[in-house]
Formats: sequence, structure tokens, C-alpha cells
Amino acid sequence: MDMADLTLDELRLALAPAIADSAIFDGWGDAALAEAANQGGVDLAVARLAFPGGAMDMISAWIETVDAAMARELPAEKLATMKIRERIRVLVQFRLDQARGKEEALRRALAIMAMPRNARRALKTAWHSADAMWRLAGDTATDYNHYTKRTILAGIYSATLAVFIDDESDDKAETRAFLDRRIDGVMKFEKTKAKLLNSEREYFSPVRFLGRLRYPAR
Repeated sequence: MDMADLTLDELRLALAPAIADSAIFDGWGDAALAEAANQGGVDLAVARLAFPGGAMDMISAWIETVDAAMARELPAEKLATMKIRERIRVLVQFRLDQARGKEEALRRALAIMAMPRNARRALKTAWHSADAMWRLAGDTATDYNHYTKRTILAGIYSATLAVFIDDESDDKAETRAFLDRRIDGVMKFEKTKAKLLNSEREYFSPVRFLGRLRYPAR
């Protein structure tokens, strides 16, 4: 890839992985950007133009590269034979694997994203990643489930990342177990919700419930 031929948006994504590598030691700042630019043979002044928003632009670009890699490696047709629980687990695990060896860069990124001034953009970024995962998992919901599924998954992913960055167990076993427990909990919730909301036979009706109290079934 000739970096000189890239647009600023293309350059932003091309430099992001190297910036993440440098952020392990230098943080998400100009030093990491300079190192990535040097590795790519890019003029630092031009590289700075690709990240006018500073650290959050660098972090967002890194996350976008993970989103893109996930879509390439785990297309919907590849996941189609799996149960929905396994699809979500595989997708989240893929993202975690992309951060292996970059835990310190991730820790610093999460700290920056947690700053009040970055909260809105961080939420938008998390939503986009959750949406990408659900779409690859085959979700086509357009009602309120579209939003609840993404909100819940974003919460699961964020909580799992918090465990991941401090997990020193063999092969991140603690993180895997934590992720499995969270997904199991959500799947049980979804089953219960489906029974209450999607089955007319089992749909909870206060009127019918009170009627049965008055006239119990024989």
C-alpha cells in the first residue's frame, strides 16, 4: 500500500493499527501518531490532518478497523449454521482477540472514552459496534427489539472488556467464562421476554389474570 496515494480517511484507517501498537507505551497522543507515521513513511503533518479530533479520532479509527476485520472474517453466511448464542459469543471473542497484547492501549482508550467530553461519541461508537455484531448475527428486527438488543450487547461487550484488560489467567479463561455467563443471562432473559410478549397464549394480560382469580379454571 502506497500511503501517499490514500485519502485522509483511508490514511486514518491505515495508520490506526500502528497507532494502537504504539499507544501501549506512548498513549493515544502525538508520540504514537508520529511513530505510526514514521513506520508508514507518512509525513507527520499529513498524518495529523487525518486525526483532527486527536485521541478520540485515533481510538475510533482503531475500532473501525476491528469492525471491518470482523465483517471480513465472520460474514453472516459463515455464522448462519450456529445458534444465535454462539454467533454472539464468536463475534465478541473475535474482537477480544484483536486486542490481545494491546491491553494497555485498550485500558488507556477506555479511560479516554470515559471522559465526560467524550461520552456521547463513545456511546455512538459502542452502538455502532453492537449494531455490526447483531447484523452479522442475522438480526433483522426493526421494532424496539432492534434497540434493546444493541443496548444490551453494548453493555455486555463493555463489561467484558473491563474484565479482559486485567485478566491474567491462562488464555484469558476468566474473560471467556465471564462472557459466557453474561450471554447465558441475556439468552434466558430473551426467552422469558418472548414468552411474555410474542406468544398470545402466554401473553400476560392483567384483565385475563384478574378474571381467572374471580373465575378460576376448573
